Amino acid sequence: MNLGSPDSTDVKDVKRYLNEFLMDGRVIDKPFLLRTLLVRGIIVPFRAKNSAEAYSKIWMKEGSPLIVISEQLQKAVQANFEEPVELVMRYQNPSAASVLKKLHEENPQLKEILLLPLYPHYAMSSYETAVEDIKHQHKKKNYASVLKTIKPFYNNEQFIYALSESIKPYLQRDYDKILFSYHGLPQRHIRKSDITGQHCLQVNRCCHVASPAHKFCYRHQTIVTTELVAKALNIPEEKIEQTYQSRLGKDPWLLPSTQERLPDLPGEGIKRLLVVCPAFVSDCLETLEEIAIQARQIFLDAGGESFEFIPCMNTQPLWVQTVTNWIKDYFNGSTEMLFE
Repeated sequence: MNLGSPDSTDVKDVKRYLNEFLMDGRVIDKPFLLRTLLVRGIIVPFRAKNSAEAYSKIWMKEGSPLIVISEQLQKAVQANFEEPVELVMRYQNPSAASVLKKLHEENPQLKEILLLPLYPHYAMSSYETAVEDIKHQHKKKNYASVLKTIKPFYNNEQFIYALSESIKPYLQRDYDKILFSYHGLPQRHIRKSDITGQHCLQVNRCCHVASPAHKFCYRHQTIVTTELVAKALNIPEEKIEQTYQSRLGKDPWLLPSTQERLPDLPGEGIKRLLVVCPAFVSDCLETLEEIAIQARQIFLDAGGESFEFIPCMNTQPLWVQTVTNWIKDYFNGSTEMLFE
């Protein structure tokens, strides 16, 4: 299961997508009436045209990069199993309702469904909303099958290895720093996900102080991913920086901001920059347009000399094998990767 995408770059399709996406109470967690006013009265009318233009810059002949790449991953994994492997999107198409219906109609004896949200880290606006959407649609139709979910894999050994190997070739080039740019979140989302109510963004160096809150803490999990990859690749600490991108609105978001840091780096002697986006396993608008196009221009305009975006794992053989291994482990009775 992945995020989703507009059906086309037409403004009307982008509006439909943005309305569904931003009206999700786990994305913009405001009261319904206020959320409706913000989304349908302000954000979508003013943002849809620009978003449509951004999508048009990266659109593939087969369609949205996120959809196309996710379909390629689904087919690559399907090649390793007789059991059906289906692709579902949280927003737009193919929807959870349609995929669940297809699975049960084509497999009358279906007993179990294993859901893999393609989000390495837990966030209420990504992993949580995806899982809850599937659960809701499954319960709504009272399907007899059992639904199991693979947990966030931010620190999974196989994931870290696959991610590290996808980065390794780029480290052979001359570079001054590698920037780990993760999708941003409002700080209030971090606090809301804190099951202790008194740890996240409240305790000094909270992400490095052991706490039950870390199970649902996006910030902690992104930091762990960066640290594990840096260790696996022996990247010197001074050559690593972590930031957060894709800010929306004026509320406090996770810092530092990718867009705000980029113009400062050349003045600090960082002229040759590598950028990787480990919050995504499939390239999409946020990587191909926001980073590979927009961020690149910001950095070069500020005096940077070279900017290299490291693509997501997409359908790299090692990533396909990792997903395959998780499913096989489940078939063999392992519960290690399952969410409680």
